Amino acid sequence: MLSRIAIPPPDTVAAAAAEAELAEKTMPPGALGRVGRLAVTMAAAQGRAVPSADPAEALVFAADHGIVAEGVSAWPQAVTALMVEVLARGAAAAPVLAESAGVAITVIDAGVASPYRTPPPGLSGAPVRAGTRNAAIEDALTAEEVAAALDLGAEAAAAALARGARVLLPGEMGIGNTATAALLAHAVAGLPLDTLTGPGAGLDPAGVTAKGAVLARAAARRPGPCVPEAALACFGGLEVAAMAGAMIAGAGGRAVVLVDGFIATAAALLAVTARPEIAPYLLYAHRSAEPGHRAMLAHLGAEPLLDLDLRLGEGTGALLAFPLLRASCRVLAEMATFESAGIPR
Repeated sequence: MLSRIAIPPPDTVAAAAAEAELAEKTMPPGALGRVGRLAVTMAAAQGRAVPSADPAEALVFAADHGIVAEGVSAWPQAVTALMVEVLARGAAAAPVLAESAGVAITVIDAGVASPYRTPPPGLSGAPVRAGTRNAAIEDALTAEEVAAALDLGAEAAAAALARGARVLLPGEMGIGNTATAALLAHAVAGLPLDTLTGPGAGLDPAGVTAKGAVLARAAARRPGPCVPEAALACFGGLEVAAMAGAMIAGAGGRAVVLVDGFIATAAALLAVTARPEIAPYLLYAHRSAEPGHRAMLAHLGAEPLLDLDLRLGEGTGALLAFPLLRASCRVLAEMATFESAGIPR
């Protein structure tokens, strides 16, 4: 699946036109810094000299992780299903921030293990399986389950593009997924596990140490380096695979993909490793407070837009960064040029 989606090259003509237009705006050259340059990046991705951040859609994938049985999370697995209910009814952080930012949001069940108290309204997706197997003792997914999760994400992205989305904001919900993300980054990129192992959703220092021991045991089952599909099969997780599939499909449809924090960046690392040509379509929203995020960003050569000590997930950092994309596009489209303002240069 990772190889069958065609990825168009960035449109250098559109980028040059956007850069030339930006140079004519009524300000000193480069005065808006990275905000101005965002519009050029988006023009290249979208193939439009005047890009647009709207419409945009957040895709929040939810799934569970069998490795939670090893005590790697401060929260029980049942919280994933409970949080999906809150997300689906619009009361969690992601839908609140999405409404504030004028971004549509879709919540997708990729593999939640616990039953819902009541069927969440508007929940999308057909779960691949009820959570992964415990990666500390066995492979988390079969090759077929990995392919199904990648396809689920690609299909969700394709549906968003069909609804008109020009920017995609992948997010996630899954108790224990910082453990899985750390294992994936270690397996695929060779980043040190001790660097990648952090508190996640609230482990104390003793909990982080115990988590590190579990991850070391899990990683020893299948020493890297691994190709992305093999790493996903060994360690999970379903929502990470779905995000990677969504990123690749989004790039295939010339959408800009705004990558969230630690978990979403692990998905981006997988997607870029499998399909390096998607890299120009990815923007990185923020630098998470999770310690390993800095290492993943450095490996990808990514400079995030924000640094706000966030560690919530759900796509919240991307939703907070999204207005910068909209502002950049509006500057390009609406700001006066020296000529139109009658100002000599």
